[in-house]
Amino acid sequence: MSVPGLGWVSKFTKPVFQQSPKTLAIPMDLHLSARKKVVDLLHSRGVMNGIALVKGGQQESQYDSDMEPPFRQDSWFNYLFGVKEPEFYGVISITTGKTTLFMPRLPDEYLVWCGQIFPPVHFKQMYGVDDVQYVDTLGDFLRQEFSSEPESAKLHLMEGKNSDSGLFATPARFDGDEEFQSRVDTSALYHAVSTARVTKSAHEIEAMRYSAYVASNAHVEVMRTTSAGMFEYECEAKFLYEIYKNGGCRKAAYTSICGCGPNAATLHYGHAGAPNLRHLQPNDIGLFDMGADYHGYVSDITCSFPVSGKFTEDQALIFNAVLSAQRAVTALARPGVTWVDCHRAAERAILTVLTEGGLLTGNVDEMIDAVLGPTFFPHGLGHLIGCDTHDVGGYLSGTPEREVRPGLKNLRTARALEPNMVLTNEPGCYFVDYLLDKALANPEQSKFINQEVLARFRGFGGVRLEDVVVVTENGFENLTTCPRTIEEIESVMAGGAWPPAVDKAPELKRNWTTLGPDGECMVPLAIPRG
Repeated sequence: MSVPGLGWVSKFTKPVFQQSPKTLAIPMDLHLSARKKVVDLLHSRGVMNGIALVKGGQQESQYDSDMEPPFRQDSWFNYLFGVKEPEFYGVISITTGKTTLFMPRLPDEYLVWCGQIFPPVHFKQMYGVDDVQYVDTLGDFLRQEFSSEPESAKLHLMEGKNSDSGLFATPARFDGDEEFQSRVDTSALYHAVSTARVTKSAHEIEAMRYSAYVASNAHVEVMRTTSAGMFEYECEAKFLYEIYKNGGCRKAAYTSICGCGPNAATLHYGHAGAPNLRHLQPNDIGLFDMGADYHGYVSDITCSFPVSGKFTEDQALIFNAVLSAQRAVTALARPGVTWVDCHRAAERAILTVLTEGGLLTGNVDEMIDAVLGPTFFPHGLGHLIGCDTHDVGGYLSGTPEREVRPGLKNLRTARALEPNMVLTNEPGCYFVDYLLDKALANPEQSKFINQEVLARFRGFGGVRLEDVVVVTENGFENLTTCPRTIEEIESVMAGGAWPPAVDKAPELKRNWTTLGPDGECMVPLAIPRG
């Protein structure tokens, strides 16, 4: 199968997405399975017929200019269809499962400015759907489809509030849609697709394993090359280069957070008001939160390490508190355990290590009762992840509601864990003056704080460790392959091999393959592991 524009020929007879022969080949069956999952969910809720219509993303301009930022497909549309081009629509028959894509009819001038114009059959073969037509025939198509459906059949559109962002998915619109308004139903589709995205298929997990692997390797290269005298943005540039060159990831999953020294205490550092500009100092701790995006599936990984390459005693204390929290979550996690309980375990572990290190004094249970934990660990433990970094489904109707307690209220889901959920395990410990001053002004909290020791940590910043994990039948599988102990990090920063010898880390030496359209293994990846 030739791959237009890429200059090479794919060995696969069924449609796949693959950036180049050295990157992961993802079968379009991933999206066929996703559509079937959604239809089955609708059937289970009594929606037995009708048509689901979803609109893909639009190519936007930069404000009022003609500059076009790189296009990223709408996550809902990517999940269901895997289409990379803008301005598409997708239709799924809830009765039969038949899928039809609708593509824009491009003007001849496109040939001059943007390249080849492909016919519908090209996209039918590329995306493995039943049919592809032009958008201007959508009205006629729906009219014909509904002629064979019962009068009660609905046109199901996406509409709902994303509980993570607070923003809304809006129903698809198209020329002539007013004819079908009496059939429109927005009560079922959003909930069904959100529910479907909460747990991942084997194909999806393999895509996310790849995204995490590419990002992990890039983090290691950042770790190897970071030194005093650099600027934070140089670390960001190194990561972006590595994920694209070695992993085929043109886009990062989100704006990179490269907080060093006191900047590491700003949870979402790296935005336009604080754009990774610090000049790295020898005593800085660095917090690097960066992820990759491959075929619309993302990773979200945070590494923390000393710019000098060697942990000071204070840096080691905070690092080990966070590592202890990660391990506490891993030890607890299994299907049926709530994410709230996992957060509580992480909080307890951090307070325990800070007490052992002399920064806090007293009984940890009493500290928890006094709500001291969020002073040092103010954010939620982690989040669902998939086609979005903060993936959907956290607080759907029918699931546990958000807690009101500080710390817990920032959790992006309170669900009980289920097999094949993919989440991030990301505890952190920070020294934020605003939060420290509030705690010191509260007698119920300040009595636990050793203010003399705390003074050493003013301006320290913070530590966060973040892994992408899959819930299994018995616990977690970690998709992240970064150095995680002090000894591993110091070794890598001194030029040591990563991963280490096979006998020391066999789980990092897996034979990288992907699942094929029929479940068979396909291509081993030619990505260097050293």
